[in-house]
Amino acid sequence: MFSTLRSLIHPGNGVILSVRGLKSDLHIKWVRPEKIACWDPKKSGDLSPLKPLDMSKPPLEYQDSEELKTANEYVRKVFSCDFMGRRYATQLARQQLIDKVKANNLDFTSCEVQIASMTANIRNLQEHYKLSPRDKNSRVALKEIIDKRKKRLKHLRTWDYKKFEWLLENLDLMYHPHPPYERVERKKSLRRLTSKWCDEVKSKKLAEYRTELDNEKEKFLKQKLETLEWAKKEEVECGVEPTITDADIENARKQLEEWKTLKSIQE
Repeated sequence: MFSTLRSLIHPGNGVILSVRGLKSDLHIKWVRPEKIACWDPKKSGDLSPLKPLDMSKPPLEYQDSEELKTANEYVRKVFSCDFMGRRYATQLARQQLIDKVKANNLDFTSCEVQIASMTANIRNLQEHYKLSPRDKNSRVALKEIIDKRKKRLKHLRTWDYKKFEWLLENLDLMYHPHPPYERVERKKSLRRLTSKWCDEVKSKKLAEYRTELDNEKEKFLKQKLETLEWAKKEEVECGVEPTITDADIENARKQLEEWKTLKSIQE
């Protein structure tokens, strides 16, 4: 069904060549899987992008400045992220993620803080790479940060799994461990799809046969009850010691009643 032997004649010397080709009459179509870039959020595990940056806020070092709070509009504009650059707004977004996971105000080097800082950098570079897909330096830096964060996540997952799950939930991440390398091949994939299709056909036919048997079960139980009653009656009339007891008949009647009740509930 899958492989056919075809005979071909060589045009030069007339020798018959046997070529074994893989053919299938099953309606299975194989499409080469789409290659996902390493920086893509689907592969990196970032379920949500970087939040929109508020460029009107002052940079991180001027957040607690009392003079800036009472300054006029023009001074606040000069000391805003919009005037000083996007880098300062990114620092604010990074600090917001760090504040979600840090243990205390003096926590600057824990594994959770490092992962949160890397997450902010990754999401910022992902937004940048969408606007500048030819920026190779950013692509290389993005891949390096993603690999470093994955290494930190693997370490945290090994030593503190509860904190690992808590961190993923707070940072809206999904952990993708390095899968074992496997070459994508059409023939191997077709064999797997064929095996999967055969299992589905087998399961479908078994389900149909089970349904057919269930539909005939009530008829079988009725026939069983009638046969037991008839056999006992014949043994009594012939003066032979009955081999069928009243308990056997009552058990068959009980099975019939239980099946009728179950069928009515399912309907």
